[in-house]
Amino acid sequence: MTAHHLVPAPWSVQDGCGVLELDGATTLGADRELNTARRWLSRALGAATGWDLMPDPAASATISLRLDPELDAEAYRLDVDTAVVIQAGGPAGAFYAAQTLLQLMGPAALRQAPAAAAGRSADPWPVPRTSIQDRPRFGYRGAMLDVARHFMPKDNLLRFIEVMAMHKLNVLHLHLTDDQGWRIQINRYPKLTETGAWRRESSRGSWRAGVFDSLPHGGFYTQADLREVVAFAAERHITVIPEVDVPGHSQAAIAAYPELGAGAGPVEVWTRWGISGTVLETSDTSLEFYRNVLDEVVEIFPSPWISLGGDEVPLTQWQASDRAKTKAAELGLPDVAGLHSWFVRQLAMHLERHGRATSVWDEIGDGGLPDGALVASWRGYEGGIEALKNGYDVVMCPEHKLYLDHRQADGDAEPVPVGFVTTLQAVYDFEPLPENVDPAFPGRLLGAQANIWTEHLDSPRRVHYAAYPRLSAVAEVFWSRPEHRDYDGFLARLTGAHLMRLDAMGVEYRPVSGPNPWQQRPGVEGWKRDYDAEQRTAAG
Repeated sequence: MTAHHLVPAPWSVQDGCGVLELDGATTLGADRELNTARRWLSRALGAATGWDLMPDPAASATISLRLDPELDAEAYRLDVDTAVVIQAGGPAGAFYAAQTLLQLMGPAALRQAPAAAAGRSADPWPVPRTSIQDRPRFGYRGAMLDVARHFMPKDNLLRFIEVMAMHKLNVLHLHLTDDQGWRIQINRYPKLTETGAWRRESSRGSWRAGVFDSLPHGGFYTQADLREVVAFAAERHITVIPEVDVPGHSQAAIAAYPELGAGAGPVEVWTRWGISGTVLETSDTSLEFYRNVLDEVVEIFPSPWISLGGDEVPLTQWQASDRAKTKAAELGLPDVAGLHSWFVRQLAMHLERHGRATSVWDEIGDGGLPDGALVASWRGYEGGIEALKNGYDVVMCPEHKLYLDHRQADGDAEPVPVGFVTTLQAVYDFEPLPENVDPAFPGRLLGAQANIWTEHLDSPRRVHYAAYPRLSAVAEVFWSRPEHRDYDGFLARLTGAHLMRLDAMGVEYRPVSGPNPWQQRPGVEGWKRDYDAEQRTAAG
């Protein structure tokens, strides 16, 4: 194995001659500022090898982590010769170097216990001699995971974070609430999880088919669970951004507290996929309710951003509501459509009082963005480019490029074939800005994120299938030097070593050749988009 099997590819690699053999006498040392990375590496490497990695001063340890203030916080240099010397600009850089070292040691280094044959546990572990200089291309390297449509148990969520960290991704956007489920415990409003966290059944495949599974589905995270998730992610230098979606995608909350709704009569937690017409009433009652919810959210999540969603808000209920019409008139709005961005701005101002910025989907830009918002551009590039022109921070996640729940090939073998065909090569070829767009904006392009919606991903196994290896390709786009991008080279590294790493971590990815028999869903109808994805360009 050589350094060229690394994913994501480092910025600079110089291979040396031969290997350094590590064994049970290996010692591990770090400068004080890098002790968090040392502790993580000691646990991870010790678990895989069975070694007790004895502490040693950084200057004399077999593996040493040393602070270099001249490097950026996420940058590192890794030299393997007569010892392993890591120089990092900060704890994050040291952690990423540790991940690179484990990849150099082979897939078995990513297991959670020694997997050597009997009698061979004392064999040395060869590490190729090499010199690596590395740093990320973007500061925001994200994945969005929807746990509202199908709940992911906490232990599986922690494993998802661990695999993200191996790929040097550093933001988990956690979609916690939607029409089909509310997944975060809010002490002040217990019905949100008593009622809102479960539904009586779910659409089986496309909602257009009108087929349901007759199986209750539910689950939620306690606040203690989420604090654990946040701390686990933070140790791996991943920021968790919670999303509480308003004023659409709120039917689960309205089922729990009917006074929040703009329509007449009670509703149940939605059992269908798609866009529900049930929306929040833009009343003082709803605003006060969500301010109280956010007061608890910010106590759990230290992220600089809290997402309020704001996507896909049908106007039908507001157009039929005298209260909504009166509210719009009082605010001087031309019609009820303006209530959408107005409502989100009220909650964004509340978050600002907590010292937090708001993250929103790009629809909010149609009616005016909250001050200082982070805009996630999913409807193609146009919303993000417009936000950049107006001085906002932007994360690109266009649906036709980075929605990983979409099918990975044409044909009926793909399980629940939905969305655009989004191949491994297509995501590897993704660029956050189209070629014809001048990147000189007053706003900042922070990076990009891949989105994993779970209407059709009803288990962690299905999430693995949708995410990997496409998320491995995305991670390389977000991290590595763009001018060195080479799909054939990536594919060689993927099949030569990286899929074995995923195997070692228990990731049930989609094989490059196509789905395994048990990964298919014969007879489950999907919904294929009826317009050309490539028409979605910077122009619209």
